[in-house]
Amino acid sequence: MNATRRPVAILQHHGDVGPGFFEDWLRQHRIDYRLLRLDEGEAVPAAADDFAGICSLGGPMSANDPLPWVGPELELLRAAVAAGVPVIGHCLGGQLLAKALGGRVERNPVKEIGWGRVAIAQPQLAREWLGAVAGEIEVFQWHGDTFTLPSRATNFLTSRWCAQQAFVVEHAGVAHIGMQFHCEATPAIVRLWSGDETWYDEVQAERAATGGPAVQDAAQMREDLELRCAAMHVLSARIYARWWRGAAPRAGAEHAAHAIR
Repeated sequence: MNATRRPVAILQHHGDVGPGFFEDWLRQHRIDYRLLRLDEGEAVPAAADDFAGICSLGGPMSANDPLPWVGPELELLRAAVAAGVPVIGHCLGGQLLAKALGGRVERNPVKEIGWGRVAIAQPQLAREWLGAVAGEIEVFQWHGDTFTLPSRATNFLTSRWCAQQAFVVEHAGVAHIGMQFHCEATPAIVRLWSGDETWYDEVQAERAATGGPAVQDAAQMREDLELRCAAMHVLSARIYARWWRGAAPRAGAEHAAHAIR
């Protein structure tokens, strides 16, 4: 691999949970990336140092499930942090990052499914990652697990239903971020998830079990969908840009706009 142009590794765990707006953002900024389909049997990379950064995506499984790629991915994320390769985790990916660094992944009292409000817990850190944001912001959620914070991690967003929503760990001058929500979700992704009977059964089961205080039906998820996603992506782009500050020196000066497969 050309050390002057390292790609970003994107670890995909499920066919319906793709990189969405994160991939769009990489393409817009002409940043090389390599999409690794762990759900299709591709191996977890052996060396974190081959990449400028690592993105771990979501999925319907738990970080505690005995799946063949979970252990190797946890090792990769730990190695990346130790080597100064910035990691960004979305939902399951955020839980995996927390677990890799010593946190616990456990069931949240209720599931958050659909659009929800998150509040700023640490204003200074929130300004660094989100810019000048006042009050609460709206993000897309689909999770039943949560995580405890690893040592040296700071959580800067919280919701009424799940305290840990976005944490940052800084090591050797590089910032790593794990998020509980899906800021990468696009209108197409929301329509896919909300229209899938298997996925939507989860909403019905949660309502039967807990009353579903933090879940929405398909119509609610799709209401003003384009505008909601566009507003969220403004914040997503700020998160990605802040994260990329740690990755850019490793990637080299030139970036291609295509995926390396």
